[in-house]
Amino acid sequence: MLPVGEIHTIDLDFLEESSSIASFIIQSNDGLILIESGPETTFEHLKEALAFKGFDWTEIKHVFLTHIHFDHAGAAWKFAENGAKIYVHPIGLPHLVNPEKLWNSAKMIYQDEMDRLWGNMEPISEELMIPADDGDVFTIGDVKIQVHYTPGHAVHHNAYQIGDVVFTGDVAGVKIGDGPVVPPCPPPDIHVELWLDSIQKLKNCQPKTLYLTHFGPIHQVNEHLDELENILKDWANWMKPQYDSGKTPDEITPEFMQYTKAQLINAGVSEQNLIKYEYANPSWMSVTGLLRYWKLKEQGRI
Repeated sequence: MLPVGEIHTIDLDFLEESSSIASFIIQSNDGLILIESGPETTFEHLKEALAFKGFDWTEIKHVFLTHIHFDHAGAAWKFAENGAKIYVHPIGLPHLVNPEKLWNSAKMIYQDEMDRLWGNMEPISEELMIPADDGDVFTIGDVKIQVHYTPGHAVHHNAYQIGDVVFTGDVAGVKIGDGPVVPPCPPPDIHVELWLDSIQKLKNCQPKTLYLTHFGPIHQVNEHLDELENILKDWANWMKPQYDSGKTPDEITPEFMQYTKAQLINAGVSEQNLIKYEYANPSWMSVTGLLRYWKLKEQGRI
């Protein structure tokens, strides 16, 4: 079992702001293991942060991605160019081999901000792509990594367990500093019931520590996950009458942003950390994600 002390949290300084997006580095006797590549825009930050800790990024031989959203997987191709193997859920794998559809879908959301936020994304050779499905166990030198399929935030989402530690991507939410946990709910895959099942799956792992991509280690595991369950239901329930009213997303978005910002402020989140929360989990994106969830539910498609 790998001691927690051998896991290194790397702050990617996304948009020059700390504590928004993390990657994690683990030493093995078969090269370095990276969990989450971050976006391509933070690749130089990642290299510098690794060097500061005494690591050479070219020694990274294995990259585990919790899912294929740009803030988690956008720079994976950089490591593949250096020969690293890239591990991702089978549903997400084809989109990294041919990222054109993924890119175009994201561009519909971010439009002219794509380059500033995420940078470039190049295809990864299928030979370097390793499908990581539920229950798989990968032995990399002296490190064993178990895969837990955890949909709800994304249909291609995995969590990865090493001993009594679980790397959770977005399925365990976003928590900045001492602030509350919040659920990132972007389109198109939000499925509240599956997400709640995935939260229970994390509890069943009985981890001592969760490592959140946004941001860092969580030691009060059950309390954190209980809080996430409650706020996920709260946001979904807030959105339901908005959906039923027939309001447009443009009408709903400022109201939702005000509602969620008030929750953070009431929990004591500072102005500086409000910015970090917004970088890690843009509140406006959860409007379309949750509206789509209620639409699909009404149509009997989920």
